[in-house]
Amino acid sequence: MHGWIILDKPLGLGSTQAVAAVKRNLREAGFGKVKVGHGGTLDPLATGVLPIALGEATKLCGRMLDASKTYDFTICFGTETSGLDAEGEIVASSVHRPTLAQVEAVLGHFIGPIEQIPPAYSAIKIDGKRAYDLARAGDVVAMKSRVVTVHDLFIHPDVTIGGLEAVTLTANVSKGTYIRSLARDIAYAVGSVGHVAMLRRTRAGPFNLESAISLDKLNTFGQGAAQEDIILPIEAGLVDIPALELSPEQARAVQQGRVLTGIAMKDGLHWARGADLRPIALVQNVDGILKTVRGFNLTS
Repeated sequence: MHGWIILDKPLGLGSTQAVAAVKRNLREAGFGKVKVGHGGTLDPLATGVLPIALGEATKLCGRMLDASKTYDFTICFGTETSGLDAEGEIVASSVHRPTLAQVEAVLGHFIGPIEQIPPAYSAIKIDGKRAYDLARAGDVVAMKSRVVTVHDLFIHPDVTIGGLEAVTLTANVSKGTYIRSLARDIAYAVGSVGHVAMLRRTRAGPFNLESAISLDKLNTFGQGAAQEDIILPIEAGLVDIPALELSPEQARAVQQGRVLTGIAMKDGLHWARGADLRPIALVQNVDGILKTVRGFNLTS
């Protein structure tokens, strides 16, 4: 049992609960104990693409965490909350509501590498404790700024704006970017305050909503639904990097962790496969020297 379940995570469900739901369905489907991990936490108040890795695919979770992600999110202007979302206490308010032109005018300032202060209610550790635990205990949490990258940011094409009480945006961002902080800072830039009223992840690495299934569909797996309707193959998480076909001798060398030379290929990360097209390993080529980054232990 190796591959991916791409869950369209519903509102109110935590990432840990989503992983537990996958494990339960695997047990009910008769697969026993399977290693399961997720490729990027989604808050309970967020919905959308949550990649869940099974078996050998869990070796790609770190790569998935590092991947860029795309979100749709709605900024509600006029109130800022302690969690920068629809929950929490109101900590600031403003009567100012920006125009659409004002929102459009500031978005360019947030594209590219930017400094960002994460929310106090986040999973970042401070002196060994989660920031949200400290914040909930009433402690003053001093969050350090970090540099993240916003690859693209624009007003959602399907959005309707009523009196600029709220606006929905789409952002493609690097790992470590907090959309709640981005919304807060955009609201500040237009002379107001705001919080995230809706957050939906539409893409994580190579996975998007088209490959995602609902929680209801996931639950059919434990009731006998076909595996191919629920689980994507492990290579579905590798489609954004080139494949490298190896001869049987080269494949054995890579499986043994040996360095290969003399293969005509571009520098960078590839996924190696043998004659049966099974993924063998993630490999890195630098100046004609091919080294194994991560091997996969897959059987035919």
